[in-house]
Amino acid sequence: MSDDDITVEPIKGLPETPPDGEEILWQGRPNWRALARESLMVNWVIGYFLVLAVWQVALRASEVPLGIALYGGVPYLLLGLGAAGIILVIAYVQARTTVYTITTSRVVMRIGVALTITLNLPFREIGTASLDMRKRGTGTIVMETLGKARISYLVLWPHARPLKFNPAQPALRCIDRADRVAALLSEAADARLSVPQVTKDPIGQAVAAE
Repeated sequence: MSDDDITVEPIKGLPETPPDGEEILWQGRPNWRALARESLMVNWVIGYFLVLAVWQVALRASEVPLGIALYGGVPYLLLGLGAAGIILVIAYVQARTTVYTITTSRVVMRIGVALTITLNLPFREIGTASLDMRKRGTGTIVMETLGKARISYLVLWPHARPLKFNPAQPALRCIDRADRVAALLSEAADARLSVPQVTKDPIGQAVAAE
């Protein structure tokens, strides 16, 4: 995704025009292929149906010739392809309807397909942010929020730290060049906060804190 895809509209991804003195530093969205792999587990789904197909062929092979037994696995392969196709479509739509924004004072997440919501996270409300890089170059930045506000995991999904329900932690999921984005976020938070403190998070490398 190029920057031009997002910046055609002056405030795309933001609920309103940023106030004077606030600048947009970065905008992006999930890599839909990485989202399908890491959040929607498309590889696991394909593997599951492959195992079912092999198991069915093995059962039939003891009763009929192997050439005929192979046909027993075809329905499972077709089901697997159908399920994988649905997951890929969901991942693509999720990615295309998402806009992540980092400004000089906050992180904004415009998420949702049927029901779109915009989540504003001022740097002062982010306790820690951690980076989880993947071998293919994408990564996820997870943010632990401060205060009493609780965000529903179901509302955030898939833009949340996996399996972290109470409290749910917002995340910039499966973004390209995540290491550069994390560095930008860290620098912006350091510049905004009077006494920044960097801490470590178990899931990855710490990038910003208050």
